[in-house]
Amino acid sequence: MSEILTNKVADSGIVTIDLASFISNSTVVTFDIKPFLFMELILKEKDFRAALATFDYTPYQDKVVGIFCSVDAIIPMWANMLIVSALQPFAKAVYFGNENTATTQFLLEQINFLNADEYKDQRVVIKGCGDTPIGEGAYIAITQKLRPVVKSIMYGEPCSTVPVYKRKD
Repeated sequence: MSEILTNKVADSGIVTIDLASFISNSTVVTFDIKPFLFMELILKEKDFRAALATFDYTPYQDKVVGIFCSVDAIIPMWANMLIVSALQPFAKAVYFGNENTATTQFLLEQINFLNADEYKDQRVVIKGCGDTPIGEGAYIAITQKLRPVVKSIMYGEPCSTVPVYKRKD
């Protein structure tokens, strides 16, 4: 007499969202302004423009890029704008900040583009543990995005969740 084992998690109808999957196909790199500065300290407009004009941007092709400066220098706002203008034809996305900041900004943008209606009346688990570090801001954003339409939101793994929200019908 053998019993048939059933996977109750699979049969539960719970939808799992892994926020790491929103960024898994994207490489995040940085663009440091320091090498473009005179004596790695001062931005000279004419030299800066000339250096940007001759720079090879192909390594940034289809990547998420964070613009930052690794030295304590005063960088005028227009300098960042020039860099973005040069990077945009190559990069998937460009943000101001280091690699972590760029990753977070890209993830928040992906959440913003998410069609919440696809999860209407669903029971959703936002995957918690994983190899890719996900900041608190992403969990806040996905909760705000989904709460108006889902039946419930949980955090963790489908087999072990923490209830976050349950709609009262």
